Amino acid sequence: MTHLPYIVAAYGLTALVIGGLVFSTWRRLRTARARLVALDPRK
Repeated sequence: MTHLPYIVAAYGLTALVIGGLVFSTWRRLRTARARLVALDPRK
């Protein structure tokens, strides 16, 4: 019996979690930049 399906599933789940964290961070950064532009008249 091979453990390959479990290994592939673990890597896939890890990639999904990391992708979700990256997407969440990107959205938060975009929101923070928009708020900064609204508050800071220098730009």
